[in-house]
Amino acid sequence: MTTFDPAGVPPPDSGAHLGSDPGDGDTRSLGDIVGDIATDLSNLVKQELELAKTEAKESATKAGKGAGMFGGAGIAALLMLISLTLTVIWLLDGWMPTELAALIVTVVWAAIAGVLALRGRAEFKRMAPPMETTQQTLKEDVQWAKAQKNG
Repeated sequence: MTTFDPAGVPPPDSGAHLGSDPGDGDTRSLGDIVGDIATDLSNLVKQELELAKTEAKESATKAGKGAGMFGGAGIAALLMLISLTLTVIWLLDGWMPTELAALIVTVVWAAIAGVLALRGRAEFKRMAPPMETTQQTLKEDVQWAKAQKNG
């Protein structure tokens, strides 16, 4: 009676062999064995690549949804700032002309934008150049090649 393992692995007496023992009478040639190994390795690599594609697709989908949510949050924040600006202008309108209130709020927003721009510029200046190590090793390789040419 042949039984089947729930994990999907056939029982040892079913004739399916994962490998050959020296004493089991396997008459395959070395070329057949190497070919089987190459085929199995190729299948394994294909399966791993397929798994990686699937995982990357799922990650990209989640990242896209997250980016969309951040975009929506940015739009909502912008609309909130516009409402806040109009509210402040309306509040200041009680003490001064509307034009002056709008000018004051505009100058405040300009000052905030200027400060943020200066801080952002300073952050970019502090940032290391991209691929610094790669650039250094390429320079060393050029120097080595010149030394080989001259020597």
